[in-house]
Amino acid sequence: MRRLFLACLILLCCAGVLWGAGMKKKKPLPQDFGSVTINNYSQQAGMPPVVFDHWVHRKNYTCRLCHVDIGFGMTANSTQIHAADNGKGFFCGVCHNGSSTFNKTKIFASCATTYNREEYKRCVKCHALEKDPAREEAFYRFQEGMPRETFGNGINWEKAEEMGRIKLVDSLEGVSLKKGTMKVQKDFTLKGKVEGMPDIIFSHAKHTVWNGCEVCHPDIFVGIRKGATKYSMIDLFDGKYCGVCHDKVAFPQSDCKRCHAKPVAG
Repeated sequence: MRRLFLACLILLCCAGVLWGAGMKKKKPLPQDFGSVTINNYSQQAGMPPVVFDHWVHRKNYTCRLCHVDIGFGMTANSTQIHAADNGKGFFCGVCHNGSSTFNKTKIFASCATTYNREEYKRCVKCHALEKDPAREEAFYRFQEGMPRETFGNGINWEKAEEMGRIKLVDSLEGVSLKKGTMKVQKDFTLKGKVEGMPDIIFSHAKHTVWNGCEVCHPDIFVGIRKGATKYSMIDLFDGKYCGVCHDKVAFPQSDCKRCHAKPVAG
């Protein structure tokens, strides 16, 4: 009995060490890359958590519109969304209000106030009990028409926007403020810190299409002058700075050449 106890104790200690040291993360399937589970109050209300598919929304809207104008936080469950808030036209309810449209198609309303068989069908559009084959099929149908890449969900979103395969909505009447135009800075180079690694070419133009200035500054990058914010690859892999988006929704940081793109001088 004592030996069994000791064996169990050793296994638990080893598991703790491995957990603390970090394990190789499971690579999500393409249709699941960028999905976020939102569970602030769902289970308290007797509902399954919400499974939010970023790809469904980013094919139509900029990141800036949702994360700046509408006010969603940049990390899962940071927004503390109540059904009542949606019902009053905040957060999801900005668009999912039963009257807004996209491409002349009415967007379904969020969060029913009564529960019956008909309303339940609407609830499970977001509160997912289990994987929905129809959602997976919809993703692959959409992916077929998009330029491809190896990592993430297999879609090169940057090229898709450049090629006009997707047309992004960046403002909503009654929600977004009218903005003046700003001159976009030219691309610049950031020095690679490892010998032999190509330097990074950072493009403000590519980022501002999706994010404007406001998604990144000042909450993620406090400084606006080149080199003002100091960070390392460890910070990025820890989900800070570029890592706020890359690995989670934007292409993964393991796709090194997407950023380290400046040819090395021979």
